[in-house]
Amino acid sequence: MGTVHGVYLKYVGLSALSYAGLSYLSKDDKGSPLTTWQLLGYSAKTVLSLLTVPGRSSLGGSTISLWRAVPSLILGYSVLINGVVALLFKLESGMWIIGKDRKTGEIPSWSYYLFFPFHLPTKLYTALHLLKDKKRVEKNGVVAHKCPVATEVQPGWWVGGCHGHELGKDWAGVIDLTVEFPETTIKRTRAYLSMPTWDGVPATPEQLEEAASFAVRAKEDGNGDILVHCAHGRGRSTTVMCACLVKAGLFKTWEEAFEKGIKPQRSVCKLNRRMRQNLSVWQERFVDGKKGQ
Repeated sequence: MGTVHGVYLKYVGLSALSYAGLSYLSKDDKGSPLTTWQLLGYSAKTVLSLLTVPGRSSLGGSTISLWRAVPSLILGYSVLINGVVALLFKLESGMWIIGKDRKTGEIPSWSYYLFFPFHLPTKLYTALHLLKDKKRVEKNGVVAHKCPVATEVQPGWWVGGCHGHELGKDWAGVIDLTVEFPETTIKRTRAYLSMPTWDGVPATPEQLEEAASFAVRAKEDGNGDILVHCAHGRGRSTTVMCACLVKAGLFKTWEEAFEKGIKPQRSVCKLNRRMRQNLSVWQERFVDGKKGQ
């Protein structure tokens, strides 16, 4: 199963688990079964009527206690939000809905409140990933992190995750591919390009060209290092870095850039089928197609 489908199923799974929890709670205080809509309706009335009838709602002979009402509303909201995200993920659109500022890389507070069923599992998943990646391993007598925050895959070209600030470096340019995290290096880069994509979804051929052109220009103007990052520094960032290295003239093809320029230095980097397809289209249209012009 490809990364895109795996991440898509993560959102579907969150929605399904929330619905399963909702179904488990679909009884009133007397044990009588309720439909999902009845449960949500009674739960909403319970919460709204706290000032007049604390902790309990009664409608049509059914009662819902507060301990059942609040989790029901939270789970119902989670079904909705993660279902919407899964749909937008499948359509590869709607990244703007999270509210990330493409100039500053900030995510507003309202987004965390409104989309908490999306943000909370995402942050938890990434935190667990980070703990796993930071495990120290020994290879040939050298102790290092299993997966560094970022890796210099070619001199001056870095691929990494969303915690690039931990390196304490200044950058000539940063390309941020996350929709789900605020930019942490914004105060330490001369140039910043936000290109929000859902986790596992690659940049389009047009976006690859924009990002590669930005990176080459930023490196020339800033005379420093370039960081391309997504959430974990595996797929989205690798896709863009392939285009950057070709655009910079370090490699002739994206395949060569990946196999010789990136993979040997950062072994966790992977390209799914869609990423390879988009890179091939980009290569044909913006590299091979411009030769001889």
